[in-house]
This record gives sequence, C-alpha cells and structure tokens, in this order.
Amino acid sequence: MEQTNNLGHGFDVSAIRKAAANLDDGAVTEGYQADREAVIAMLNDALATELLCVMRYKRHYYTVSGPGTGQIKAEFLEHAQQEQEHADRIAERIVQLNGSPDFNPATFAARSHAEYDASENAQDMVRADLIAERVAIESYRQMIVAIGDKDPTTRNMLVEIMAVEEEHADDMRDLMA
Repeated sequence: MEQTNNLGHGFDVSAIRKAAANLDDGAVTEGYQADREAVIAMLNDALATELLCVMRYKRHYYTVSGPGTGQIKAEFLEHAQQEQEHADRIAERIVQLNGSPDFNPATFAARSHAEYDASENAQDMVRADLIAERVAIESYRQMIVAIGDKDPTTRNMLVEIMAVEEEHADDMRDLMA
C-alpha cells in the first residue's frame, strides 16, 4: 500500500526508501526515467562538440591579427573558456550518470556536431564561429526535447548551456562586418 507523508501529498515512501539501495549507482536511483545509455551517448557527442569548439576558438584567438581585431580576439578567448566550462559540466554529468566521458581526440570530428575551422581572416573566423554556435543551439534544443522531463538535472544543464551558446551567437553576429 502506498504510504503518504504527514502532509498528505501522496509520496510513495517505499520507493523513496529504495533509493537507499544500490549505493554503487551514485546519483542514479530507481526513479531515474530516461534511457541512461542514450543520454550518456548524447552527452558524449555534446562533449566532443564543446571540446572541438574550444580548439576552434583557441586557434582563432591565437591566429587572428590585423587592425581592429582586439575585441574579436577577446571574444574568442572568452568563448573558448566558456566552451571549456561547458565541456567540464558535461563530463561531470556523464560521470554522475555512471558513464565514462569520451575524451578520445581521434573521434572528436566524427562525434562533434560542429566543425573545426582553419580560416585565416577575422571575418571568416567570426562567420565560422557563428555557424558553429547556431549548430550547437539547435543540437542542444533537440537534446532538451529528447530528454523531456525524464532527466531534469541533465535537461536544466543543457538549457543553461544553450543560453550561453545563444549569447555567443549574438556576440558573433554583432562582430560581423
């Protein structure tokens, strides 16, 4: 019989108490509703995307030159740091879900949603980064929809990351000549 708490909210106390079992599962309780392996695979693709974006922004930061590129250079560095923060958050979440973050550089390009860029001039770099940000936004939007309400922690993280990617896209659009 389902037990209720003293407030009468209809909590399934027996299910809540089952959370004390299977301690090796860490944060993943029996109530976790998403397909954990699918979420981990999705997050590993997002991890590859973020890491590739770090490399692209870093390359742009170090190679952009010319008059009037100081602001662009600063944006590239800031975005590289924020993309690294995203990668770190995603890797931490994969571990929380009892998965293994895939940092294999040999498979980054195949798993990444965005592409690497070797542009030589500032405007081509900005354009490539705007395209990559738009790709990331759509990728995160689709991941958020796929997860739905089945994994609120992952969903909230993806929503927060997507908001930063939207800011990046606005920044790149504003830098277009």
